[in-house]
Amino acid sequence: MHFRIANELDIPAMTAVRLAVNENRLSNPGWLTREVWVDGLESSGRASTWVCENESRIVGFSVARIDECDIWALFVDPDFEGRGIGSQLLELATGWLAQNGVRTIELSTANETRADAFYQRKGWQRGEQNSKGEVVFRLDSDTQAN
Repeated sequence: MHFRIANELDIPAMTAVRLAVNENRLSNPGWLTREVWVDGLESSGRASTWVCENESRIVGFSVARIDECDIWALFVDPDFEGRGIGSQLLELATGWLAQNGVRTIELSTANETRADAFYQRKGWQRGEQNSKGEVVFRLDSDTQAN
């Protein structure tokens, strides 16, 4: 497995991973446009996206955003779950946010999913539900996730 910063050429593969997941599926995939992806790429300086490649195939990605102090996305191809990819992508995203001065990192995910349990195992504090009905998690970047 190889982890690296994403670029615009990765957008179709990241979209494929996002649409392949079994949980936290998009109710309206049409909003996930090229422009939405470009906003999450490092070129903006305010966000950074990492991908995990296996034999030149993107099998996971994460997006961290400074202004929102959050991890906007973290998804792994269902065929590659359970191999530590999500943990490594989470570490890259939280580390980058902490290096850029973000003290409390947030993310949200669907309630009672494997992602919900994953973030709890990683030491994130489970909080309230947001307006979309997702559970909000927070992590103090000084106490980085496991």
